[in-house]
Amino acid sequence: MSALTEVYRQIASCQDCELAKHRNKVVPGEGPENADLLFIGEAPGWNEDQQGRPFVGAAGGFLDQLLASIGLRREQVYIANVIKCRPPQNRDPLPDEIQACSKWLDHQVEIIQPRVIVTLGRYSLAKYFPGESIGKIHGKPRKQNDIIYYPMYHPAAALHQGSLRKIIQEDMLRIPQILTQWERIPEEVGVRQLELF
Repeated sequence: MSALTEVYRQIASCQDCELAKHRNKVVPGEGPENADLLFIGEAPGWNEDQQGRPFVGAAGGFLDQLLASIGLRREQVYIANVIKCRPPQNRDPLPDEIQACSKWLDHQVEIIQPRVIVTLGRYSLAKYFPGESIGKIHGKPRKQNDIIYYPMYHPAAALHQGSLRKIIQEDMLRIPQILTQWERIPEEVGVRQLELF
């Protein structure tokens, strides 16, 4: 059994918050265990809850297009969420839910050891850069503990706010260069993680 499979098994039996009572399926994440790129979204939606897979709704379709624009398929990257169960009515995740799920994402990052973590949206951004605004730091790579963190708007944002579509596409087009030049990006000093997460 692979290390990720064991984490999936543990996530499937998790009862650490109220979301476990309402979920249809857990959505641990998917992709190769040795992926260079890890995309982290916020939480599963209705479609994801039905299928047990991340980014399978409309936002997932846009993510697939974005990946294709840089010559990748979803099978080549790892895709996860901060929260592994769907919040009711697709509401925002609550702090206690984020905290309960945090260990699972930490385990996944530890196992995968990606070169680049692409945070999609404000909740995954807040895990690594608390207090930062996605509007100010999207598209700007930052290096911490030998991993590049690359904040982007969530693909769903383009579905609700058409003006963000081009920004998201442009940010995605920078990823190949970041992957090939990740060693040249200087390490940040003093970046702190939010105690809550």
